[in-house]
Amino acid sequence: MKSDQENPAASPRGISGDFIAWPGGAIFVGEGSSQIAPHAHYSIQCVFGLPDGLRLSVGRKSEWFDAPGALIPSRAIHTIDTSRCTWGAVMFIEPETVEGSAISRRLQRSHEVLAAEEVARFAARLEQAWRGERSREAVSIVCQQWVRALAGTDKPAAPDARVLAAIERISMRAGSEPTLESLAGNAHLSPSRFRHLFVDAVGMPLRTYLLWRRLLRAWEQQMQGDSITEAAHAAGFADAAHLSRTSRVMFGLPPSAVMMNGPISQGRSPTHR
Repeated sequence: MKSDQENPAASPRGISGDFIAWPGGAIFVGEGSSQIAPHAHYSIQCVFGLPDGLRLSVGRKSEWFDAPGALIPSRAIHTIDTSRCTWGAVMFIEPETVEGSAISRRLQRSHEVLAAEEVARFAARLEQAWRGERSREAVSIVCQQWVRALAGTDKPAAPDARVLAAIERISMRAGSEPTLESLAGNAHLSPSRFRHLFVDAVGMPLRTYLLWRRLLRAWEQQMQGDSITEAAHAAGFADAAHLSRTSRVMFGLPPSAVMMNGPISQGRSPTHR
């Protein structure tokens, strides 16, 4: 494995692109390169890079490996090196969805390298939607179709309906977060019982999940043109420094490392490298 001095990703050129979210998932698709620091988060991650693939490390003190793309399970520590990529994408799939549950069963808590042919097919369709059509809706449709393909025909039962109702309520409350007590009351459970139910279904405490949702909202606000400070306040962070610290822990990089100026956010003419 190369040292930081030998690894060109240790001096990132920066990443620029677009962030698009939909119920149960999101994607950042962009250009540029960086080495994203070791991190773990709530979502399942589907990542790829073109033209020559990625270097990844999954797990603590794990060796690097090369891959066209990969699926990384929820809460797995991982590092991504995009130094050989001119463009690529990171897709987040929420594990509590039916598709996410099926993909989790497919992964069995281990990462999976994706076939080059499969990545190429999806990348071609994504690039057309992103650079060609410059459409959030088109990107979302392409991504959700691939998520369903990754999930296959295995459709395990969705998590407890009370947890899904709570997650839907959290997603709808963009300006404020519901309390544990209010979510428990809606589920007709005590706060302590609901807390345990939520952890069992989602795999993380409610407080951590709420933090994850706030991070996604901050990225969406930046996509709409907000400054980092404005995005931080809109998503409920104390200030930009608070948002940056949290983003480093959960995404492996601060918001300042990603510029939301791709074809969709800027509406510019598509360019190719």
